[in-house]
Amino acid sequence: MAASTSNKVALVTGAGSGVGRASSLALMKAGFAVVLAGRRADSLRETAEAGKAFGQSLAVPSDMTDPASIAALFGKTVEVFGRLDVLFNNAGIGAPPVPLEDLTLAQWKAVVDTNLTAPFLCIQHAFRIMKNQTPRGGRIINNGSISAYAPRPLSAAYTSTKHAITGLTKSASLDGRAYDIACGQVDIGNAATDMTTRMAEGVLQPDGRSMPEPLMDVGNVADAVVFMATRPLDANVMFLNVMATKMPFVGRG
Repeated sequence: MAASTSNKVALVTGAGSGVGRASSLALMKAGFAVVLAGRRADSLRETAEAGKAFGQSLAVPSDMTDPASIAALFGKTVEVFGRLDVLFNNAGIGAPPVPLEDLTLAQWKAVVDTNLTAPFLCIQHAFRIMKNQTPRGGRIINNGSISAYAPRPLSAAYTSTKHAITGLTKSASLDGRAYDIACGQVDIGNAATDMTTRMAEGVLQPDGRSMPEPLMDVGNVADAVVFMATRPLDANVMFLNVMATKMPFVGRG
C-alpha cells in the first residue's frame, strides 16, 4: 500500500530535463508538491509549466557545486512548504570519455563535486529538516547507475562516484533509522534522455567495438521513483535497478 501523499513535499535535483523532469512530473501526478532544483531557470520553468495541470511546484535555480546555493535551496523549501518528505538526489554529470591517464584533475573534481559531494550536502540538509519536523522523518532516494555495479570503458570519474553513492546510500539508511528517515537508491540503465541519444548511434564496448545499445522510455524510471517515494516509512526500497531489457550488461562480452 502506498503512503498518502496529501500535503507531502518532494525535492528533485536536476529537475529541468531527463530523469529529473520525468520524475518531478510523476511525483506531482502522485500528489506531491515538488521543489524543482537545477542550474537553468528556463528549463525549470518548462518542467513547472508541464506539470501545472496536475500538481504544485516551486522552481528554485540552484548550483549543485556551490554549498551556499544548496543551503539556500533547502532554506527556500522550508520557507515555502514548512517541511520535506522526499529528496531525490538526481543531478549528475560525466567526464569526457578519455583514457584514464589523460583525465585532468579539474575534470575529476567536477564530477566528484556534482555527483558525490552535492548529494552528501543535500542529505545533510534533508536530515536536519526531516528529524525535526512533525510528523518526523522522510525518504531520500539517490540516483545511482548501472555504473554502481560495473564500469563502462573510459569512465573512471563517473563510475567511482556512482560506487561511492552506494556507500552514501547505505550510511544514510543506517544513520537515518533513529529519525525515521529511509534512504534508497535507483540504479538506471539506458533510459532515453538527451544524455543517452548517443547510445542508439553506438558506444564503446569493453572488447573495443562500438555498437548501438537499446534504450527504454524514461517513464519507467519515473514510475520507479514514485514507487519508492510512496512506500510507508516502515518500508524501504534499498536498491532498485530499472534498465533496458536488452542492453549489454548481464553476462560476458
